[in-house]
Amino acid sequence: MQSTRMKCMFIAAALMTAGTGSAYSQSFPGKPIRIVTSEPGGGTDLGARLVAQGLTANLGQQVIVENRGGGSGSVMSMLVAKSTPDGYTLLYHSNALYLAPFMQDNVGWDPVKDFAPVILAAKSPSVLCVNPAVPANSVKELIALAKAKPGTLNYGSGAIGLLAAELLKSMAGINIVNVRYKGAGPALTATIAGEIQMIMAASGGIAPQIKAGRVRALAVTSAARSPAFPDLPTVAEAAGLPGYESVAVHGIYAPSATHAAIVNRLNQEIARVTATPEVKDKLLAAGIEVAGGTPAQFAAAIKTEMSVMGKVIKDAGIRVE
Repeated sequence: MQSTRMKCMFIAAALMTAGTGSAYSQSFPGKPIRIVTSEPGGGTDLGARLVAQGLTANLGQQVIVENRGGGSGSVMSMLVAKSTPDGYTLLYHSNALYLAPFMQDNVGWDPVKDFAPVILAAKSPSVLCVNPAVPANSVKELIALAKAKPGTLNYGSGAIGLLAAELLKSMAGINIVNVRYKGAGPALTATIAGEIQMIMAASGGIAPQIKAGRVRALAVTSAARSPAFPDLPTVAEAAGLPGYESVAVHGIYAPSATHAAIVNRLNQEIARVTATPEVKDKLLAAGIEVAGGTPAQFAAAIKTEMSVMGKVIKDAGIRVE
């Protein structure tokens, strides 16, 4: 009798939990939502605004974008981490959210414990390019050149391009030297001028220079070919390096204790927005590709990238002050 009573209690508890989740999902949202992101004008700002516009139309509630730059993303990350976990404050951020702790001390948040991944909204691959004078027309030829002349090829990059190049160094076993610039723009200018030989740069920013012949594109850093450069191979296929992938992630996160029903509802609604041709086209024009998937899949991808890139960052001694 006691065993039967206990079973009934467990079943009742499960039904109550399921009912609560359903109620959360059906009543949400009941007020405006804010998406916190970085400075205006960048790729994450563009993505956040497109998502906000689509959600506003679909949910019948105002979704606003709040730009909180500063501290290499730490200001906006801390704001969302400490927000009420009710689904009304979200973070639109890049890989820096979960890779920054490998490059900085005391960032103030734990990327796993303090955030609930909602959706991998989009990805932005880099393009491996060389100055036209470099005697390499493929990634294999570039790797061969680097092995023949270790330490003589220089590359410039922004933050994501730096990680892409260091991953290539690690997987291909080559010695190429990073020349630090304040951003991808100055590094691209230096590549065009021949001050450095190669660059890993965001596809949207470097496309005009490729078309003008000022740099030679060899491959994209994504796992699959990019619709922005359909004729370019991936680094993985061009160099024979299975598993190579290094892209700028556009992720949406909620505070960690947000109810799973709300996270799943947000995931589904954001996926509806990013699946529209209008949003896809606007992002692709900026070199950004729509991604997607479930919260669990996004969490697994974060775990994998933290494992792979955490080691690369540590081995390369990459630090951000």
